[in-house]
Amino acid sequence: MNGIAVIFPGQGSQYVGMGKDLYESVPLAREIFQKADDLLKVNLSKICFEGPEEELKQTKNTQPAIFLHSYILTQLLKNFSAAYTAGHSLGEYTALVFAGALNFEDALKLVRLRGELMQKAGEEEKGSLAAIVGLDATILEEICLKASEKGIVQCANFNSPGQIVISGSITGLQLAMQMAKEAGAKMVKELPVSGAFHSPLMASAKEGLSKAIDNTHFSNAKIPVYTNVTGNPIKNPAEIKNTLKEQLTSAVQWEKSIRNMISDGAKEFIEVGPGKVLQGLVKRINPDVKVIGIEKITDLSLFN
Repeated sequence: MNGIAVIFPGQGSQYVGMGKDLYESVPLAREIFQKADDLLKVNLSKICFEGPEEELKQTKNTQPAIFLHSYILTQLLKNFSAAYTAGHSLGEYTALVFAGALNFEDALKLVRLRGELMQKAGEEEKGSLAAIVGLDATILEEICLKASEKGIVQCANFNSPGQIVISGSITGLQLAMQMAKEAGAKMVKELPVSGAFHSPLMASAKEGLSKAIDNTHFSNAKIPVYTNVTGNPIKNPAEIKNTLKEQLTSAVQWEKSIRNMISDGAKEFIEVGPGKVLQGLVKRINPDVKVIGIEKITDLSLFN
């Protein structure tokens, strides 16, 4: 085992201009962008490079855009291998492709559908997310339980010690945010998203996505994929399918995933894709491990 873990970002890491340097510098990147545009019948590359931001921020575009950027970077890495992988929410699909459990075309179609269904569920069942910093998980879970008397609300992302995202209906979320402030949270901030992701309000999206997952071929993963739902490593196709279905309405156990990778031997974490969100989270979880990011064409020179 080489001690290298590759991690892939999820929604919120996108920005206008992402991947443009890859497209302009490498023929293979151009080819993959073109292939994605043709497959989805959407000018995704134009949305990535030129925006407008409002269009890129639409969940149905954001998810395939981030997946595509991360995937292209993995294809441009030469003489490179990793022993562990994980992805944050949407990033789990990229991790599965990286681990050889899912092919590029099927993953791209699934993440586009996932984005469309989550956007639709968010329009039908109004809800949102809020980041809470500085409260213990057990306290926040109690707050969500009390607030859920007014409307659905639960912990959605256990990102790092003291940084948890909650998700739910507008009424449930607002009450939980108020209670978190009163309980002494250092920061309480609603996030600019189009729905209550990783909560029961995504049930309609889960139903539609489950059918597509059942009709998609998955292989045994070549390296363990640490799944959002449990934080534990999996390789088996049946387990992979089940966790992808559960993921939409379950909390993301990111902190647990990282801790499990470290205890299994991971010493260096490489975030592949747009932004630096996951690098920051890993440093907060364990400041002793090495953390780097691969996002731009210049970053590839570290490995090629």
